[in-house]
Amino acid sequence: MTEEGRYDVIVVGGGVAGSLVARHLGDQGRRVLVLEAGARAGDQEQGHREAGERFLAASAKVPGSPYSPHEAIPWPEVSDLTGVDSGGYRSEGYLVQRGTLPYASGYVRVNGGTGNIWTGLTPRMLPEDFDTEAFGYGRSWPLTYADLEPYYRAAEFAIGVSADVDEQRGAVGLPFPEGYVFPMRGLPPSRVDTVMAARLDGRRVKEPGVEELVELRVAGTPQGRNGVPNPRYGGGAGFEPVGAYGRPEPGSRCGGSASCIPHCPSHAKYTPLKTQARWAPSVTLQDRAVVSLILVDPAGRATGVEYLTYPQTGGVQQSRQAGTVRRTVHADVVVLAAHAIENAKLLLLSGIGNRSGQVGRNLMDHPVLLTWGLLPEQVGPYRGPGSTSGLEGFRAGPARRLRAPFRIEIGNWGWVWAKGSVDTDVVELMRASGPHRPGLRGRELRQAVADRVGRQFTLQFEMEQSADPANRVTLDPRHRDLLGLPRPVVTYGLSTHVKEGIAAAKAVSDQIFTLLGAEDHTSFEAANWPGRFEHRGRTYGYRGAGHAAGTHIMGAGPTTSVVDQWQRCWDHPGLYAVGCGSMPSVATSNPTLTMAALALRSAERIEADLAERDRPITVTANRAFGAAS
Repeated sequence: MTEEGRYDVIVVGGGVAGSLVARHLGDQGRRVLVLEAGARAGDQEQGHREAGERFLAASAKVPGSPYSPHEAIPWPEVSDLTGVDSGGYRSEGYLVQRGTLPYASGYVRVNGGTGNIWTGLTPRMLPEDFDTEAFGYGRSWPLTYADLEPYYRAAEFAIGVSADVDEQRGAVGLPFPEGYVFPMRGLPPSRVDTVMAARLDGRRVKEPGVEELVELRVAGTPQGRNGVPNPRYGGGAGFEPVGAYGRPEPGSRCGGSASCIPHCPSHAKYTPLKTQARWAPSVTLQDRAVVSLILVDPAGRATGVEYLTYPQTGGVQQSRQAGTVRRTVHADVVVLAAHAIENAKLLLLSGIGNRSGQVGRNLMDHPVLLTWGLLPEQVGPYRGPGSTSGLEGFRAGPARRLRAPFRIEIGNWGWVWAKGSVDTDVVELMRASGPHRPGLRGRELRQAVADRVGRQFTLQFEMEQSADPANRVTLDPRHRDLLGLPRPVVTYGLSTHVKEGIAAAKAVSDQIFTLLGAEDHTSFEAANWPGRFEHRGRTYGYRGAGHAAGTHIMGAGPTTSVVDQWQRCWDHPGLYAVGCGSMPSVATSNPTLTMAALALRSAERIEADLAERDRPITVTANRAFGAAS
């Protein structure tokens, strides 16, 4: 085992949370070591181009398709799951699935993490989302929206958010400080958005079991991608957008490439690589470093980590014999920022932090109900970000006592998430539907494809899933990766509260389709929907949003939670577990902005702790004995 030097802080993971923590502490002059399981590109621009080429060449354009996974660090992909015609699902790949329903999301283990392939949506949580216990379910936060609000603003600056503050106040109901504007103006709505707004704004729909009708209004969604800088930002100082790898590039704006998940060719979308490019010289990135153990002293204080390095080329079988090296490194503070599932895996591997019995428990995601159809006219889908607007009226209010709240994203990418690429439409139109209805060919086929694709739209209902200890990550020594480390075992399912939310969402969808005059093509065929279930006599299916949360949950005390409101592990001074895994509720908003705000809040606390460590000791005279004390 190789012993290395000592740092102020070790950060495990170079994704959104880890990169922001490292930048904040590096700016204070702290010596920070970031350990990243993935490999760093020698030439960032070349690596970006190669990722784009791999994505374009991939037959299955899944989130991880721009990257070539090294066999030493496998990751879960959505294609690992398939539905079974007789019911249930089949799972292959990195995650060992043991739930009644599948955990249907993936992530990637590359430098920058899943922040490289996220959709780029940055809505805030609502004030009432921090206290779901008031509605009779879930767990409440040990902090409030007001506590987090300054850090939301800091995260919006760090990411460079494009949004309209007046729209967020009026349509969403969010409180903002007087005079605040987002760094960049909101992105323009898509053609799909404008058609829906014209037909839906001001109309009302009814939920099952709820007397009060809900008024519809299409509202723009905050985006973590470059638009037009707002000259009013910062009291008139304006905002300078960041393009590739931290370089100021005023012209680096969203070009509507429609490949945000997983690859933005124009560098308009924020990724952690932009933050890494602005790290201070005191921050060091060690790539191809798989942390295998958190070190603690006899008093329980975190003192460092052990990690494995693997060769960039060559098989793992070879690396086991020649290329893999086990190293040890020490620091005053250790920050876990690897991913909700990987953080839990590392705590469980180390056998620490689990006085409450909650490590790995309360795994959450956003189960997504998709409904899709054809509008009466051409609306030009497959342009721009995956979603630029949504319907916000189902996120809050007393109805969440009856069912999970949900947010509705208006999808700009046709049926791609629901059914796959446009190739599936071509195949369906070519296939004969009976002896007297032969499949289409030639000019008729081209016209039919153009007509169908040009009228496609999807509604994406993101459900809040509350913290449930039964949904969890565990380890089983019988299932190991090629480095010999246990793979995560996931047990997952949906509560009645979530299923009621999905049923309510489908009822709302039916009414919206009627108001739009749209043809409903929604169908949950078993083979295409591993997340398929029966509820109240109807069949539904869900996708995973890739929003893992809750595995090292935050709380008010050490007997019921893993970390405190600063994301410090109760049981181990000097150990932080940051990221979505700390969130007691995932609410209905995409969680990246909240994760970033929490990370910046923790970084501020870490710096305060280190400053206290460095404070000179005052020596005073002991009057009784005339000696220094």
